[in-house]
Amino acid sequence: MQNQVRLKGGAFLVTAGMAVALLAVDIAPSSAGPFQWLTGRQQDNIQGRDGQQVSPNSGGSGSGGFRLFGGGSRSNPAAPPGASELNHDDPEALMITNPALGTPTLSSRNIAATKAAIENYRAIAARGGWPMVPGRVMRPGQRGQDIALLQQRLEASGDLVGMSVPGEYDGSVVGAVKRFQIRHGLPPTGVVDSKAMVAALNVPAGVRLSQLEINLKRLQKLAPSASGRYVLVNIPAAQVEAVEGGQVVLRNAAVVGKPERPTPELTSKIHEINFNPYWHVPQTIVQKDLVPKGREFARRGQDMLAAYHMQAFDQAGNPLHPQQIDWNGTEVYNYRFRQLPWEENSLGFVKINFPNKDAVYLHDTPLKSLFGQAVRFESSGCVRVHNVDRLVAWIMRSTPGWDLGRIQSMKRTREQLTVPIANRVPIYLSYISAWGTPDGQVHFRPDIYHHDGSATLATSAY
Repeated sequence: MQNQVRLKGGAFLVTAGMAVALLAVDIAPSSAGPFQWLTGRQQDNIQGRDGQQVSPNSGGSGSGGFRLFGGGSRSNPAAPPGASELNHDDPEALMITNPALGTPTLSSRNIAATKAAIENYRAIAARGGWPMVPGRVMRPGQRGQDIALLQQRLEASGDLVGMSVPGEYDGSVVGAVKRFQIRHGLPPTGVVDSKAMVAALNVPAGVRLSQLEINLKRLQKLAPSASGRYVLVNIPAAQVEAVEGGQVVLRNAAVVGKPERPTPELTSKIHEINFNPYWHVPQTIVQKDLVPKGREFARRGQDMLAAYHMQAFDQAGNPLHPQQIDWNGTEVYNYRFRQLPWEENSLGFVKINFPNKDAVYLHDTPLKSLFGQAVRFESSGCVRVHNVDRLVAWIMRSTPGWDLGRIQSMKRTREQLTVPIANRVPIYLSYISAWGTPDGQVHFRPDIYHHDGSATLATSAY
C-alpha cells in the first residue's frame, strides 16, 4: 500500500463546532481495560441475579462469602475485603466514573440541536449511510481493508475529520474513535476492541435518524419543564445529572433496571433522605430471587437470613425465627423480608426518596465495581448512584446542619435517621437515547428497553 496522505471528508461533518470540545482529547489509546471482549479477556466476576457481582467460588457449600442483592457474608476469611470496590487501577473504569459534565440532557437548547442533527442524518442516510465494520480487534499501527472500512464509517458520521493515511490506523483514526466513543457513552480508549463499540458502529444511519426523531418528541415534552435545580436520571445513559442554572453541577455513573425489570419513567420531587436504611425486599425479588436462594441454603442446612443479615415477618407483622420458615412451602411468599443496616446492605448507607407509584428510589450500593462497567443495566428497577454522598450533599444544601462531612460521617456511625428536605428538588427519570447538543455533538445510547421502535436497535443494545 502506498503511504499517501489525504484529507478525510469534511463535507460529512455533523456541524462545524462538533470537534471543539473533542479535539483536546489525547490521541494516545488507553491501556486495555474491562471491555476487551474481542481479545478474549474474561471478567474476574460473574453477575448475580440482581446485577450484583459474585465471586466465581461464592455460594459453595459451607464456604460463606455469599452474595445476593448486594449483601453478602464476610465470614469467609479468604474473601478479599475490597472485593466490592471499584478498581481504581483500571483506567477505563475511571473514564466511565468520571464523565465530563457537558450540557444538561434536558436543556431546551438541545431541541434545536437535535433538529439540526436530524437534518444532517437525513442527508447521511440519503447518501447511502456508512459501511458495516467487521467484528475484530482494530488498534493503532494496523493496516488493511478492515481499517479502510473503519475510516469510511468514521468519516461518514463526521468523527474522522483530519489527515489520515488510507487503510492505516494512525493518530487521526485514534482521535476519531475517541470522538465516536464519547458520543456513544463509551470509554474513550481510541481502540476498537469491545462488543459495545462494534454494535454502536454498525447501527445503520437510517435507524439513527429514526432514533433522533423519536427522542426529539421526548425532549420537546420534557425540556420546557426542566429548569432551576433538578436531578435527571437518564435511563439509557445510566447516568445521573444534578443541574442548576442551566449547568450540570454533577454527573454520576448509575446502575439502572435490567430489561426484564426496567426503571420506570416518572417525574416527582425528592422529599427525604434515609441514612442507613432497612432494605424492605420487593415482592418481585422475594419471588424470583430470595425464595430460590433460601431453598438453596435450606438444602445445605444453612440459615440464609443470618448470612445476609435479614429478618422475616408474617402477614401480621410478627417476627419469624428462621426455623419457622418452610422455604419449600407456599406461605413463604406471603412473608415480608428486610435487610438490616450493615456494611453490605443492598441499599448501602443512604436512600433518596421521592413519591411515585412504582416504589423506586435512588440509593448507594456496596458493590462499587458495577459503576466501572460500560453496560450498567443490572438493577431491579431502582437506581444505584456512584459518589452518591456528593449528590446527597447537593440535594441537602438548603437543609440546615447537613454538609458533605456530616453525610459521610453517617456511613461510619451507621446511625439510622430520616431527614426531610428543606426545599424539595424535582427529579426526572427519563428515557433519552439520542440527542444533539449546542456544541455540535450528536449523542446516542443503547435502546435497552426497546422504546425506539427499531428491531436493529433492540438487537444492538450494548
